[in-house]
Amino acid sequence: MTRGPIPGGKEGSEHYFRPEDQEEFRLAQLLLLLEVAKEANVTPSIERLGVLDFFSANPFLVIQPDDSEYRDLVLAGFSVKPLTYASPGHRFVTRRSRLQSDLALLIAYGLAVPATSAGHRVYRISEAGKTAASQLSSIYAQAYRASVEMIVKRVRKIPDSKLPDFCRQWLQADPAMLDLLNV
Repeated sequence: MTRGPIPGGKEGSEHYFRPEDQEEFRLAQLLLLLEVAKEANVTPSIERLGVLDFFSANPFLVIQPDDSEYRDLVLAGFSVKPLTYASPGHRFVTRRSRLQSDLALLIAYGLAVPATSAGHRVYRISEAGKTAASQLSSIYAQAYRASVEMIVKRVRKIPDSKLPDFCRQWLQADPAMLDLLNV
């Protein structure tokens, strides 16, 4: 999150810039997530995609200092300090609420495709999406891919029906508050 003047705003007015508020940034993250999921032979449902999306962007909610992958994330550039003042539960709900529209945009752009697997709706990266994802080569994109790989390993064997329990644990949130937020 960076702080600076509001473009076109009054002299001296300031706001906070958060990358996750930018549609293009979220779409790029989602595209990278679908790319890594395909490589890991995971075809996520929307519920699983929401979990992977949030925790890949916030891996230190899952990966603790005593985990072997912790150091790799720090070296990749992830910060253990949150970039916003909102609680993890609120950030999770906000990000999840944007997921359907972000996913719809990727599908509309031809970068992702819906499919069915075992009677569930799932999402895959398209050929055009793979081409676009391969062009995302910044240091952050590389770090995000590494984070997705780590989170996919932890989430891949959890059934969709058990994901809410793991989210509650990882978010370290009051279960009553998460029930109110429909998590």
